[in-house]
Amino acid sequence: MDRMLVAVFDNLSKAQEALGALVQLDLDGSITVYAHAVVVRNPDGTTMVKQSDARGPFRSLVGTSLGALIGLLGGAPGVAIGTAVGFFAGGTADLNRARIGEDFVDDVAKALSPSRAAVVAEIQEDTTGPVDTQMEAIGATVFRRTLSEVRHTIHDEHIAAIKADLAQMKAEHAQAHAGCKVKLLEKINQLESRLQAQLQKAKERREAAEREERAKVELLQAKAAAAKAKATETHIKS
Repeated sequence: MDRMLVAVFDNLSKAQEALGALVQLDLDGSITVYAHAVVVRNPDGTTMVKQSDARGPFRSLVGTSLGALIGLLGGAPGVAIGTAVGFFAGGTADLNRARIGEDFVDDVAKALSPSRAAVVAEIQEDTTGPVDTQMEAIGATVFRRTLSEVRHTIHDEHIAAIKADLAQMKAEHAQAHAGCKVKLLEKINQLESRLQAQLQKAKERREAAEREERAKVELLQAKAAAAKAKATETHIKS
């Protein structure tokens, strides 16, 4: 089951230790770690990305569920790695991209108080035991949430609303007197520009979701191939 995992610690050192334990669980085959990052909450409330996975398919956190969650917690991933940055625009859209509930973000944000650190990871696990045992031994407060299906509802509704407004403006323009046509045409042009921007955002969101899913499949295939090669090598040696 694909889940978002956040393990909050009192300091950066413990978070980095926990990341090592998480990676080891992945190597052992207990879980699959799709992407991960270590973040620290600064005294001013911003979040600093101290470490992220640059080796696997998720070479950048931008556009991923993990990156969206980090953004909601107060840092812009992929833009200022290792640099403190504030909460960026588009909170509702990022919540949808993160594929988790607002209550989850609120709970994590409350636990991740200034000077505390956290491991944030998108993982696949069949049971919570292995991760909880390792994280809690290092002193973590663990949060996890099963990832929802990717939704485009908000963008679709927004686009539909703009199209409705545009249709009405065009109808009024067709019946308007010459003096009113100029102002109506200006509004029509503004709405058409806004519509194109929303259509582009919706396209980018779909493409990002598709890239993320392909990356997961590639990672799982690579792990399966590595396990098969290892098993074959062990059989030959025996």
